[in-house]
Amino acid sequence: MEKYLPQAILVAHLPGASRIIASASKLTLSPRDFALIAESMDDAKTEEWIRELVKRGHGSPLEHSIFIFEVVCSRVCSHQLVRHRHASFSQLSQRYSDKYLRNMVVKIFEHTGRNPREAGFREYVGDISRFLSTNLSFEELLDIASEAFIVPPSVVKLKDAEFLRFLLEGVKSYYEALANGVPYEDVRYLLPQAVKTRLLVSMNARELLEVFIPLRTCARAQWEIRIIAWKMLSEVSRVEPLLFKYAGPRCILQDNRSRIKPCTLNEYLSGECSFTIERCPELVPKEKIRECISTALII
Repeated sequence: MEKYLPQAILVAHLPGASRIIASASKLTLSPRDFALIAESMDDAKTEEWIRELVKRGHGSPLEHSIFIFEVVCSRVCSHQLVRHRHASFSQLSQRYSDKYLRNMVVKIFEHTGRNPREAGFREYVGDISRFLSTNLSFEELLDIASEAFIVPPSVVKLKDAEFLRFLLEGVKSYYEALANGVPYEDVRYLLPQAVKTRLLVSMNARELLEVFIPLRTCARAQWEIRIIAWKMLSEVSRVEPLLFKYAGPRCILQDNRSRIKPCTLNEYLSGECSFTIERCPELVPKEKIRECISTALII
C-alpha cells in the first residue's frame, strides 16, 4: 500500500480465540467443565457454534478474545477511532514527539544535499522554503509530504500540488514557531489534521464483529477509516478465519441474522447469496446492496 495511505497491522492476538469463543458459547448450555468442552471442540463444531452466535446475535462469548493492531493514520482518522469506547488505545504524543515531521525534514535535506544533524529549527525552516521554491513535480511533492501526512486519494487523483504545498507550509510554520521559543505542546496547534499519528488499538471480537467492522467497512464510512477497517478484517481473517467467516458491513450482519444459514462476504459479492432484507441500515434497497459493498472496497 502507498505510504500516503493509512496502515493497520495485527501485532498480537489471543491464539485459539475461535475455539475459546465457541466453547464459551456451548458452556452456557452444557453442564460440562470448560476444559472438557474445549477439548472436544474441533473445527467443524467450532464453526457450528460461531455460526449460531452470528444467527442469534449472542455476543457475550465473543468478548473472550483480544486483537491488537498498530495503526498509522491521520489525526482526522484517529479522532474517529477513539470513539469506539469498547476498544483500548495508546497513541503517539504530539507533545513529546515530532517523529513523522522530522522524517519529512530529513528527506527534504537529502533532496537539498544538506546534513540535517547539523541543523536547528531555523535551518529546517530555510530548507523547507528552498525546497518549496524549486520547480517540483506533483510526484516529488507527494513523496516528501507522505513522510509526514496522510494524503486523500482525491488529491492524488487530481494531482493537486497546491494541497501538498499547504501541508508543507504547515510544517514550516511549526518549526518556525519552535525556533521562536514556542513550546512543543503549543506548536501542535499549527499542524494540519492530515499529520500522521501512530496508535496501538486493542479490540475484542465482539467490538470487531458487531460494531467496528460493520460500521467502518460500509461505503458510507469516511475513506480513511474504511481502509483501516478492511485491512483489520483481512488481518484477523488470516489468523482466525472461522471466527470472522461471516464478517462484513452492517448489511451483511443484519441479513445474516435473518437467514437460516449465514453467508460469507464473498458469497454475497459473487451472487451465490442474495440479500433477504428489503434495505440495509443505510436505506440502500436490497437490489443495490451488492453494488454498494463493491464500492466500499474501492479506494
